Amino acid sequence: MAKAMRIHQTGGPEALQWEDVAVGDPGPGEARVRHKAVGLNFVDVYQRSGLYKVPLPSGLGSEGAGVVEAVGAGVTVVKPGDRVTYYGGPLGAYSEVRNMPAGRMIVLPDGISFETAAAMTLKGLTVQCLLRSAYRVQPGQTILWQAAAGGVGLIACQWAKALGVSVIGTVGSEQKAALARAHGCDHVINYARENFVERVREIMGGKGVPVVYDSVGKDTFIGSLDCLSARGMIVSFGNSSGAVPPLDITLLAQKGSLYLTRASAATYFAQRPDLEAGAKELFEMVGSGKVKIEINARYALKDAGQAHQDLVARKTTGSTILVP
Repeated sequence: MAKAMRIHQTGGPEALQWEDVAVGDPGPGEARVRHKAVGLNFVDVYQRSGLYKVPLPSGLGSEGAGVVEAVGAGVTVVKPGDRVTYYGGPLGAYSEVRNMPAGRMIVLPDGISFETAAAMTLKGLTVQCLLRSAYRVQPGQTILWQAAAGGVGLIACQWAKALGVSVIGTVGSEQKAALARAHGCDHVINYARENFVERVREIMGGKGVPVVYDSVGKDTFIGSLDCLSARGMIVSFGNSSGAVPPLDITLLAQKGSLYLTRASAATYFAQRPDLEAGAKELFEMVGSGKVKIEINARYALKDAGQAHQDLVARKTTGSTILVP
């Protein structure tokens, strides 16, 4: 028997249950992976709380890194002994060992550790699809990134910098402001003390930015719209402060014929070729040193409930991992 974290009903961190699970041989198209590290992401909180609906009972977690122990019939993309990372597929990364679709696994380059992989795969792929696909940033542009000191934000600040893009980033404390600056954020706004819309307009000489990336949601959404230039785009990809209320789309016209997209890495990397291409670019950015992955907290996997509490309370910065 192996151990895994599961939920039988949605709710607070107490809904997480550390249980014995039976893991058999992988079926056709599957591989069995023994985790060395597991990623913690806000989407895990959304699923545990019921904001994002999942069939119950359920495992939790969509990102992990480890060693392939066995493969099922028809599997050619990985083999036993491979060091792999993955994002996506059925929930269940909060586990010591699991079977899952082999097509979601990517073989790790030698220079990237299991912990780094678990800390960056979902977050890094998210940045890749946001900066390169949802809105393809161009050298010389200035963009606004809400929550610049989070795990996704710190990767994004560095990646944007490598692409010749200036970043205005919002944070909630002076500690987080220093962290964002250290990772390439050109202008940092502490929205606990400043009006971020006014500051963005001031930085931009009265103009707006062409794109805002917003994972905060309810608390920042309207302000994000007000930071855009005419025909600018808001890329919404999360709601850490709560869901954005229903929107009258005429507001987009009133504020400058704005564009809005709700981006999800699950869509952008649903197909294997897209997953491989995104991972290749991510590995290159990290391998070159242009993007450094910050792991600022580690929790035992069995203590995932405490990790969720700290994430929601905004006590964490950078990436957080769970260790089986």
